[in-house]
Amino acid sequence: MKTRIIDRVDDLDALGPAWTDLERSALLPTQTFIWARACAESFVQDNQLRSLVLEHGGRTRAIAPLVRRRGMSCLELLGVAELNEPTDVIADSPDALDALAAAMVNLGIPLLLRRIPMGSPLIGALDSAFRGRGILISRPDNSWPWIALDSRWEEPESRLRSGPRGDLRRAQRYAGEYGTVSFEATTPTPEALPGLLDLAFAVESASWKGKAGTALAVDALRGPFYRQYAAGACAKGTLRINFMRIGDKPVAMQIGVEIGDTSWLLKIGYDAEFARGAPGNLLFREVLRQAALRGLKSVMFLGVMESWKKRWTDMEKHSVILRGYPFKLRGALQFANDLIQSGWQKLNRARHTTRDE
Repeated sequence: MKTRIIDRVDDLDALGPAWTDLERSALLPTQTFIWARACAESFVQDNQLRSLVLEHGGRTRAIAPLVRRRGMSCLELLGVAELNEPTDVIADSPDALDALAAAMVNLGIPLLLRRIPMGSPLIGALDSAFRGRGILISRPDNSWPWIALDSRWEEPESRLRSGPRGDLRRAQRYAGEYGTVSFEATTPTPEALPGLLDLAFAVESASWKGKAGTALAVDALRGPFYRQYAAGACAKGTLRINFMRIGDKPVAMQIGVEIGDTSWLLKIGYDAEFARGAPGNLLFREVLRQAALRGLKSVMFLGVMESWKKRWTDMEKHSVILRGYPFKLRGALQFANDLIQSGWQKLNRARHTTRDE
């Protein structure tokens, strides 16, 4: 097997068909070509891309979409620093993954791989690849919630505890006081997509995110990413945009993708003017109900566990952060630097604890 490095964003396009073929083994939307291409276009600056491609017999067998961000001495996975979503490399077989892991170590550059799903075969492959050639450290990282669907979710309230169930009934009543409540589920066409995204972004901007300056409509970094990714998902027919309306006014939105038998929730938003009617939760209830009716098996949240998500589920997928230090100069320097930083953080925590006492 041979490896090559793609260090130009434009060169990723030629890899698109081969990457798409590998997606049969993907478990996350972040492993797809359209996600990586949107990340590269939106986040990568000059000379930062280091995508490692493993080839054999004229076929692409594995890909690690790596970057080396400015001011960082480590290789990271593309888009994780900006989006903080669970992600992984992609390979067509255990043998290809082992060879890819060995190639990652052979680069001689420290690795900082965040939000790798716990149980990913990459963890074992890197552990073997680093044996005798460096140090691999694994620590827990943020988890993300999910819901296992069955026919009982056709009535989502029946799956909730009494408190959240009562909250939904009150929210439905309050929302009805504003006007007639309706829901709209769309699988956008390329022609309709720009207008639907404008509408969804406007709804999100009407929430606290607009005041905080983090809404996608004003986020110069992530806003363009989600537009480009949505265009790719739309072309594949996997994009879903859902709205809740009161009268003619959209008051909540959800952007997601449906891959196989799983619905992935990417972005949500609601108009704060109607917060008493909890439009975000009412829309999510409807999305859950429709997913169960259509026979989907799970709903996955991207991001991390939050209080509003805990009202719907206590099930979590866990992830780890992997730090790899090859037995080379750069690896030794990075290990020493991280050790010093860790020591300072522990010392500062101890000082604050002493002061608080």
